[in-house]
Amino acid sequence: MPDEAGRPCVAIVDYGLGNLFSVAQACRHAGLDSAITSAPDDLWRADGVILPGVGAFGHAMRTLDRLGLRSTLIEVAAAGKPVVGICLGFQLLFSESCEFGTHAGLGIVDGVVENLRDAAPAAATGRRLKVPHVGWLGIHRASTGRSDDGWTGTLLAGVPDGAPMYFVHSFYARPARDTATLATARFGELAYCCAIQAGDVFGCQFHPERSGADGLRLYDNLARHLGVKAAAQSLPW
Repeated sequence: MPDEAGRPCVAIVDYGLGNLFSVAQACRHAGLDSAITSAPDDLWRADGVILPGVGAFGHAMRTLDRLGLRSTLIEVAAAGKPVVGICLGFQLLFSESCEFGTHAGLGIVDGVVENLRDAAPAAATGRRLKVPHVGWLGIHRASTGRSDDGWTGTLLAGVPDGAPMYFVHSFYARPARDTATLATARFGELAYCCAIQAGDVFGCQFHPERSGADGLRLYDNLARHLGVKAAAQSLPW
């Protein structure tokens, strides 16, 4: 629910992995109230949920299970509450990952997480590209049969096509359905999904809170979206 000042509130999921305070600062910049929490009830009370993360997929899922957060995340997403996954949190939205074995994910988005090293071809010099990839890549609108190939009405609204975003990753997500893909990035000759939106579930492989003004625009769009949803829910009809 909105706080006393009328600002939408987001729950930033704390499962011991990720730059939680950078995300909280980005939320504050966008006018969002936020709570860093590992309590399932807080996810239900919030207007939206952010699932950040940096680390290993299997360890992250075991921790979510231990904290009772796996089922809560699945249920709040199914209930239509906006959920945003960032970096590892983005990967956890998918069905399965092959990182250090096979691990089941949240399954909120149908698809798999695969090793960037296996898919990344050699650069023009003939040398393999360095993995993990750390650095800036431009993100591009995906032409995947969506009714609108632009980013209007999504958390990328107002972000220019080709805007550089900051990445740190060794794995990438491959959605089962192309229509879930919102943006792509290119690593060598490999074009891969770097952002998805399916209903009120959004995820991105890059770190918007570390990507300058274009990255912070995602938080502005989230604040606007949550404010509109909160206002609609407060109507007497």
